[in-house]
Amino acid sequence: METTSSTPMSGRKAQAARNDQVILQAAREVFVADPGAPISAVAERAGVGISALYRRYAGKEILLRKLCSDGLKLYIAEAEAALADDGDPWTVFARFMRRIVEADTHSLTLSLAGTFTPDEDLHRESAHAERLALEVFERARDAGILRPGLEVADLSMIFEQLASVRLGDEERTAQMRHRYLALLLDSLRLTSAGPLPGPPPTAEEIGRRWSTA
Repeated sequence: METTSSTPMSGRKAQAARNDQVILQAAREVFVADPGAPISAVAERAGVGISALYRRYAGKEILLRKLCSDGLKLYIAEAEAALADDGDPWTVFARFMRRIVEADTHSLTLSLAGTFTPDEDLHRESAHAERLALEVFERARDAGILRPGLEVADLSMIFEQLASVRLGDEERTAQMRHRYLALLLDSLRLTSAGPLPGPPPTAEEIGRRWSTA
């Protein structure tokens, strides 16, 4: 997430911040494609020396936690924006779904769940994100715009399904994800639909995936 400050950073600090973003973007690309890749692959992708990378992130697990923390912060920001929007309930809910798909936070879940040990900060951020997601969901449900039988955990599975769509380059992948999101949103809005088969995923089922073997 970007932050603003009334005090401009010095040239050296600004360059360090840019370098850090290059490293994080490279780490995301490397580990989403191959969670088992060594940290040296990140340095190579970022075009920095391994010692420069280690000065910022002392190990792979620290880097993975940072990636997931940034993803959670982005999810939290989008949920807070949805909760602050008092516009048409369906428009707000659909915009929230689209923004999360665009942020692609759930590619991290698909690739990284179970590959490292989350720390307490990550658990707190995850719990906060879950609370906000529940508020977004409940507001839409209470407005009568969602099909019966849906639970907030279903949204997580929908986001992960869409994150698994990868076809061609980034632009084509984004097009395909929004295509299928549009179909899914139509199904979520079927307020007269019959009951869904099977129960929704439980919090324990979803959380279990983050436990390392």
